[in-house]
Amino acid sequence: MPTYPGISSEAFRHPLDRQAEEALRNLPGFKLLASRFVEYIYERPQQVFLMGNNIKAGPRQYSTLYGIFRECVHDLDISPEPTLYVNQNPMVNSYALGHDHPYIVVNTGLMDLLDETELRTVMAHELGHIKCDHTILIQMAMWAMGAASFLGEITLGLGNVITTGLLYAFYEWRRKAELSADRAALLVMDDLNPILHTMMKLAGGSTKYGHEMSLTEFTQQSQDYDELDQDQLNQIYKFLIYNGGNGTFLSHPFPVERLSFIKTWEASEEYQRIKQGHYAQAGTGSVDVSAEDESDLDSLRRQIEELKAEIKKAKGAE
Repeated sequence: MPTYPGISSEAFRHPLDRQAEEALRNLPGFKLLASRFVEYIYERPQQVFLMGNNIKAGPRQYSTLYGIFRECVHDLDISPEPTLYVNQNPMVNSYALGHDHPYIVVNTGLMDLLDETELRTVMAHELGHIKCDHTILIQMAMWAMGAASFLGEITLGLGNVITTGLLYAFYEWRRKAELSADRAALLVMDDLNPILHTMMKLAGGSTKYGHEMSLTEFTQQSQDYDELDQDQLNQIYKFLIYNGGNGTFLSHPFPVERLSFIKTWEASEEYQRIKQGHYAQAGTGSVDVSAEDESDLDSLRRQIEELKAEIKKAKGAE
């Protein structure tokens, strides 16, 4: 497997990911929502929950999965190493969250469905999210949706902030962020086929009848899906389905759609240049700072303290 020493996430980040994040951050209410998220949400409770309710993978605990994970961490030059957990859950899923202490959670349902090559694809994908620093915005999106759904009449002064438009922007960005993570998976795998097989299994894989699945047919299905856009009504249906038409916002593009995006990038000159070692360089790992600069962690702590002081000052003036 290839390695990419010093690679920056900007080397492979999808332009739609950049555009969607910029649009999100420029929306009215985003800055206030971000400040309240930092005020009320802390990573430590989630770390306690994960440590108490999951299996922490390591050299002597799910050693095969951990070995695959460690190799992907090295390939994408991510430092420090995130924590890897395995959750007892039949749902085929995995996710990456955390900012100060990033982590990846893999469900047992996913481990039972995929082979080792496909698990490597998933590990590289989730580490791509961490490399691109997607995790804090993903957590904000989940929190905003939960607040909007659970509270109805939003408290915490967010009633006029968490609008449908803001939720739409969050989830539009989340879907586009997946395209960048898929690119990270391709860089690590250096082969399109395991990525396509993984997406096919995520769409409708079966352990018992997997031998009856056809990647050729699934690829044709992806092409047929793209052709639906020739009818404008189908484009409207796609938009509605992605944005609450079935009762919830979708956080991921459809697998058949992701298939098309990653195949296009695999054939691009940009991908070939990266493979040849010509890519944007970062500092060390996933954080772009020099040794003399303030670390991201210290900066975040300082900003939190300043925010707390401002809130305390405002309350004192009431």
